[in-house]
Order: sequence, then structure tokens, then C-alpha cells
Amino acid sequence: MPTVYGVPLSPFVRKVCVALLEKNISYDLNPIAPFPPQNDTAQFRTMSPLGKIPAYEDDDVGICDSSVILAYLERAHPAPALCPSAAKNLARALWIEEFTDSKLVEGVGGLFFEKIVKPNFLKKESDQENIDKCVNVTIPFAFAFDYLETQVDGEYLVGNSFCVADIGVGAMRRQYQMLGESADSTRWPKLAIYAAGVLARDSFQRAAEVENKMLGS
Repeated sequence: MPTVYGVPLSPFVRKVCVALLEKNISYDLNPIAPFPPQNDTAQFRTMSPLGKIPAYEDDDVGICDSSVILAYLERAHPAPALCPSAAKNLARALWIEEFTDSKLVEGVGGLFFEKIVKPNFLKKESDQENIDKCVNVTIPFAFAFDYLETQVDGEYLVGNSFCVADIGVGAMRRQYQMLGESADSTRWPKLAIYAAGVLARDSFQRAAEVENKMLGS
């Protein structure tokens, strides 16, 4: 059975899990953390030389990076499709996926460490000064959400079907949701309605169940 390596609380691990659930592919989850000693074994480094999560193993295939894994799954398990067939739509979907992976993720690492890792796993108090810095200085909420608001025009971001663009945005919005942050529905009304619909999908709900269980909620 295929195995996903990585803590399910990661937005990038979440992307892979949601894609597998959408494609009805059963998988095992090995919740290793992206730091030694868990990510420093020979087996894991063969799949992920940089030691980052997620990694994905399927028989003789061992690969890393969420976008690469999604591309692999699309070729290995083409139905249901998560990538548009038209060249123009594919380019748009891949761009939005890249935008969320590179821009929405900024600052989330520090905020996640303070609000989730410290109290839940290290049993330490969060540092409010660091939280405020992440929210008010590091995280580009306004820029990223302003842009995505202009890209929403219905139930899906590209065409008339759910795709990798929706997975990318949904995975990152779920991260903000876990952190207690949200987008102003008055300022970004289309994005708020769209994101609520994506996170209500069965795949995201099932992924969230695993995440909540890990957090004891």
C-alpha cells in the first residue's frame, strides 16, 4: 500500500492526503517530523534528500515535494482528474498551486510553532510577541487574499471541476483555520464563500479528522 511520510498537520502533507482521498486511493500515513532523528534515516533521505515532508512511497517509487507527488498521482491514477486537460487551464491551476505554496505559507511556520507545536507537543507557553510579529509583519494576509479574491469566480478556481489549485488553496486555508486566523468575509466575500465550500468537501473533512485526532480535539 502507498505510504505518505510526514506530519498530517503540515499543509503540504495535507495536499497529498486530500489528493489521495479524492482519487479514492488507500494509503498508510507515517507521521514523521521534518527534523532529526526522524527525517535523518537512510530510507527517508533516499526519498527526500533535503529531509523535507511530505515524501511518498509506492512500490519502487519514492518521491518528495507535494506538487511533484500530485503530478505523479495524476499520471499514475488519472481518474478522477485533478489537473485540467486544456493547456491554458492547466497553467492557471499550476500557477495558483505554486502561489499558495510559496506565498500563503510565508509566516505560517513561525505561527504554527508558537500556537500549535509549543503548547501541544513541547508543553511550553506560546510567545505572544512572536505571534504578533508573525500575524502583523510576516504573514502577507492582505496581499495574498486580495489576489485570491480576484481569482474566485464560482465554486472552483479553474473551470468547472475541483483541481490542484483548489487543493493548494484549501490546504493553506485549513492551516490558517487551525491557527485561529481567518480572512475577513467583508473584505474578501468571494474567497470566504469559496474556501468554506472547499473545506466542506469530504476529502478535507476526512483529512481534518486525522489532524484533530493528533491534536487531541
